[in-house]
Amino acid sequence: MRKFLLIAAASVVSANLSAQETRFGAKAGYSLSTLKFKDGGESENTDPSHTFYAGALVEHKLSDKFALQGEVLYSPLGGKINERVEDEDDAGTFFNIKNKTTFGTILIPVSAKYFITEGLSVSAGANFGLIISAKTKTVADLGLGMIPGFEISADDERDIKDQTNTLNIAPFLGAEYALENGLFFDARYNMGVSNLAKDSGDGKLTNSFFQVGVGFKFGGN
Repeated sequence: MRKFLLIAAASVVSANLSAQETRFGAKAGYSLSTLKFKDGGESENTDPSHTFYAGALVEHKLSDKFALQGEVLYSPLGGKINERVEDEDDAGTFFNIKNKTTFGTILIPVSAKYFITEGLSVSAGANFGLIISAKTKTVADLGLGMIPGFEISADDERDIKDQTNTLNIAPFLGAEYALENGLFFDARYNMGVSNLAKDSGDGKLTNSFFQVGVGFKFGGN
């Protein structure tokens, strides 16, 4: 009986170890990023910023159904605003204001994955973003009323790193479809929860972003 139990235990351990697998890979894709400022009961979203991400990953499969995955990515996240404002002191004169804020961010996503089938998985985790640069650029075009096509433009680009908090935490949900040759496609929505503005008073500035891309995994036991 004791020998039977030892054999059974050894078989279970062996099966579990054989299911474990560590794979490395690279990925890149498209990001749709927005900023949201909330003050009291009011909130305002920027227009989306179309950008990219790229980096590397490691996936450790614990069993046929579960895996852990860590990544290191780079992405210039942020948002933009386009507004047309009439000069209060000069009726018929309009300012076209375009502002774009960019946070150069190193992303460190950590996730748990569940495999619905061998190739299809869903994941949940948190994205830890380290903001290494922060800039804002404003372009003001002054259209002078009755003179068609005549505009005066002014550009203002500023470094706002000192006014920006470094850590951007964003929980996420995602899905991935992988082929047998190592090629995979994934999509993920990251909901920013960290306040990125140092001097926002009672307000809160957050950054959320959607990612969709392609990658390749290699390696094995």
